[in-house]
Amino acid sequence: MAFGSALFLSCKKKAADAPAPVVPVIKVDDASQVRTTTASIMRFNVSLNNTTTVPVLVDYTLADGSAIAPTDYTAASGTITIPANQSQAQLEVQIKADPTDRRQNNLQFTVQLSNPKACTLGVLSAKGTIITEDGSNLSTDNTGYSTPLSYPGYTLAWNDEFNGALLDLNAWNQEIGNGSNGWGNHELEYYTNSTRNNFVSNGNLIIEARKEPISGFNYSSARMTTQNKKTFTFGRIDIRAKLPVDKGIWPALWMLGSNISSVGWPACGEIDMMELIGTYPGRVYGTMHWKSSTGVHASKGSEFNLPAGNFSQQFHVFSIIWSADTIKCLIDDQLYLTVTKTDVGAANYPFNASQFFIFNVAVGGDWPGPPDNGTTFPQRMFVDYVRVFQ
Repeated sequence: MAFGSALFLSCKKKAADAPAPVVPVIKVDDASQVRTTTASIMRFNVSLNNTTTVPVLVDYTLADGSAIAPTDYTAASGTITIPANQSQAQLEVQIKADPTDRRQNNLQFTVQLSNPKACTLGVLSAKGTIITEDGSNLSTDNTGYSTPLSYPGYTLAWNDEFNGALLDLNAWNQEIGNGSNGWGNHELEYYTNSTRNNFVSNGNLIIEARKEPISGFNYSSARMTTQNKKTFTFGRIDIRAKLPVDKGIWPALWMLGSNISSVGWPACGEIDMMELIGTYPGRVYGTMHWKSSTGVHASKGSEFNLPAGNFSQQFHVFSIIWSADTIKCLIDDQLYLTVTKTDVGAANYPFNASQFFIFNVAVGGDWPGPPDNGTTFPQRMFVDYVRVFQ
């Protein structure tokens, strides 16, 4: 009897000393899925920090954000089960197709967990991101000024109307990197050849600057040139474009002398058909740059101010009429700058030789300064056409 009592007390003590079962904590992770022209599945990982010997259950619901059911995804609710002795399961959400492959800001919705069984809630919700920012289809309102496909006394020597599906790489180069010290201007962007930053859609070339980490920089963009592919001397040049306008944004449509590799800048000459500093959204600048007779940089330029509105609201046509010893700059056929050989004086006049095109959207730099917290991204320049008449 004494022995049995001792055994009973020993068993009771061991039972009291046994650790309480550990209740696992459940969480759900954020997920993303690229939207395509066919339906797809976004998978959320639901996991436990510890396994347990019984099944774990948790309810879920989906809630709209910028993504709206049923247009962007299929609404659903239900229960997720993680079997005994396992630590994770997946929640699958159907993402709707977009046959047009529209480029727009990414869309989000929320997964919300509730009513846990055999577990406790850790992370209560997760974001589902439908990636739409890389779509190939982007349109913009086409209103604004236009110019003709012919002029008396001129022949159309070359043009790009950007009507195809892809950039014409027989005419255009896509520069990569930040150049030497931001191409001499301390710019903040990294230029890429990705369709994230430059692509052709609905009859426009689009250069898109984004706020994103890339190769040690905080912004990406694109810089296109026709160097060694399309060079021109004299004629009338028309470029129809709609411009990005915001603090720290610096779009430009310009030209450099084809001999830059041998004589350097500014001896090669630079023709800035259009530069816009985002702080002044209704103002653009036209400028010629050259090397003075004393060997330093010299320039002559002027500004053009819209009577109302800004350059992001409609298309405008930026033109030069370029002849021997003279360049005239126009916006919507309004003359606002003339530069002649007399302005260059005793220095070598570089503008009677061939030049190539550069189109780019810079972020930051010595002239515009950096973006601030009010600057929105992405920023886009739309180019409808470039035409060279000679």
